[in-house]
Amino acid sequence: QVQLVESGGGKVQPGGSLRLSCAASGIIFEIYTMGWYRQAPGKQRELVAAITIGGSTNYADSVKGRFTISRDNAKRVYLQMNSLKPEDTAVYYCNAPSVVTPTGRGDYWGQGTQVTVSS
Repeated sequence: QVQLVESGGGKVQPGGSLRLSCAASGIIFEIYTMGWYRQAPGKQRELVAAITIGGSTNYADSVKGRFTISRDNAKRVYLQMNSLKPEDTAVYYCNAPSVVTPTGRGDYWGQGTQVTVSS
């Protein structure tokens, strides 16, 4: 069974930094893309950043220049968040939309980690 486990959330003051981590476990043949989404209270879940196995990245306009997504192997992804703003406050979710396993291909989500930016 595939699981995505996030860590690194917390509370930080405006202008501060946090680093989120996500690790995939289970019998996995390939994860082409891994990404981070976020959902603030009363809002829809939105894509924050994504990275392919080849290193191509995609960012939401609201985080460009402040957040950096990286991947150090096929099953672990990070989100470095700098210059955090109160509007970045949300639950952040790790996502792997196309995970290849012995039983086929599936879309997997982590349990979410809270990020709060407040003074």
